[in-house]
Amino acid sequence: DFVITVCDDAAAGDWPAFRGRPVSAHWHVPDPAAAQGSAAQRRPVFLEALGTLRRRIQAFTSLPFESVDKAALRAPLAEIGRL
Repeated sequence: DFVITVCDDAAAGDWPAFRGRPVSAHWHVPDPAAAQGSAAQRRPVFLEALGTLRRRIQAFTSLPFESVDKAALRAPLAEIGRL
């Protein structure tokens, strides 16, 4: 029902065909694998990405899925990507 990309390459590229009409959104998250430095220096970058995704997923799972049309969730889904 929903397709959410987090990688800028995926957002700009061709998506595979999905059955039905999923609501899509892009939630940009900087790729922590691109971080430079030692493991200790890269760790905070991974933790930040994890925290961002955790907050967004919590907001997503709090949406009123049962009470509104799936298409009505398009704007709130995009807003979550700006959190």
